[in-house]
Amino acid sequence: MEKLVGRKEERKILENATTSVSAELIAVLGRRRVGKTFLIRSVYEKHIAFEFTGVHHANMREQLEGFSIALQKAMKSPAGLEVPESWAKAFNLLETFLTPLIAKGKIVIFFDEFPWMHTMKSNFLRAFEHFWNSYASRYPNLTVVICGSAASWMIKNIIQSRGGLHNRVTIRIRLSPFTLSETEAYLKSRSINLDHYQILQLYMAMGGIPEYLKNIKQGESVIQAIDRSFFTKNGPLKTEFKDLYKSLFDNAEHHVTVIRILSGMSKGMTRNEIIKASGISSGGTATKVLVELEESGFIMNYIPFEKKSKELVYRLTDEYSLFYLKFVENRRAAGATTWMRLSEGTSWKSWSGYAFEAICMKHVPQIKAALGITSIYTEESVWRHVPGKGEPGAQIDLLLDRKDYCINICEMKFSTGEFIITKKYAEELEQKRTVFKDKVKPKKTVLLTMITTYGVAKNQYSKGLIQNDITMNELFD
Repeated sequence: MEKLVGRKEERKILENATTSVSAELIAVLGRRRVGKTFLIRSVYEKHIAFEFTGVHHANMREQLEGFSIALQKAMKSPAGLEVPESWAKAFNLLETFLTPLIAKGKIVIFFDEFPWMHTMKSNFLRAFEHFWNSYASRYPNLTVVICGSAASWMIKNIIQSRGGLHNRVTIRIRLSPFTLSETEAYLKSRSINLDHYQILQLYMAMGGIPEYLKNIKQGESVIQAIDRSFFTKNGPLKTEFKDLYKSLFDNAEHHVTVIRILSGMSKGMTRNEIIKASGISSGGTATKVLVELEESGFIMNYIPFEKKSKELVYRLTDEYSLFYLKFVENRRAAGATTWMRLSEGTSWKSWSGYAFEAICMKHVPQIKAALGITSIYTEESVWRHVPGKGEPGAQIDLLLDRKDYCINICEMKFSTGEFIITKKYAEELEQKRTVFKDKVKPKKTVLLTMITTYGVAKNQYSKGLIQNDITMNELFD
């Protein structure tokens, strides 16, 4: 099996479950292609006694046939097993198989693509609830792992269950894409050696999705890799967007609508702004869509500085979706040199700025480490002031409010070399700080912090204005 890279926190949680003094029901959520199955198999390779994967669009009979075959393999039986008539009988067979194994030590059973097993009128979920409540939960040596990409179903029926699984999940893991550091380690594990700038460019287009990164070939430049992946006839990521949201969500058109709207708003939008722009019902539908998109890692929400949670600002933080909607969808021209041409246009500049900001927002722990404030309690937020008549407005995309009586106003800028602060931009920064201090009147020191690719060039405008200068290299720590 391929070596597991990164996932230190998730790996520790899963490993600790094998030493638990009680039965564990672990639910692993995450978007398609993020590596859920690989993580579980890698950590529990020596512990899995039974594994069954649901079949997409299969009926109840076909699912039960698959279950029977999986049980036969687990039992190492040369003869085929009779296909059970119902899920209740299927789980009864599983109990018979597990009981002697549990007596010998810790074991894990793994249900992958769990939502696909719950077909119409199959009573699968009811049978699983009974299996857990009446049997599995009684055995400290048993760990049950359920996993599925269909976020809508997992959230509704497992995480927020009002039935037999209410509060039964003992461990919940939301698997996120790789960080920049994990992406670098993953590429190196595949003998692909790129510098930080090239990895950053790759991440801006694909994000930290292992299955996407698996397409990168040794010896390719990032421009070649993006061209081949997105713009050639059989590019593996050329049509991914069409399947991505449908595989995750019920009524995915609402989710796609929100993603499209947010892709054009780099500063983010409030819930009410999203509802107004999308036409989605302001009732439970909007809440459901936003929760599911966030749970799957496509968007992030931020509470504006000194505001309440009902004023959340949402931003699109999925690099693949942003790149696809900006450059791939409805593009007629394609071929091996497409990305080279596009990366020289004006659209590239606006996209790169947005994409870099989204990456920085995902790497706040690394930013805090670079500032030396990891051990200081910090609240991250956004802030904006809509100007009245005759006054300036201001937008702060990342604000770190620290317990040590300091506030970092973070400016994130992508550039191909050292970032040069001009007289005009220096005036904009000073105005932003002035408006913030005037409107908020913080009783803390306000520090202007630049986060760039290669750092800020030292000149008369940066001197005395910028207190902290963080580069992309520190995002890889």
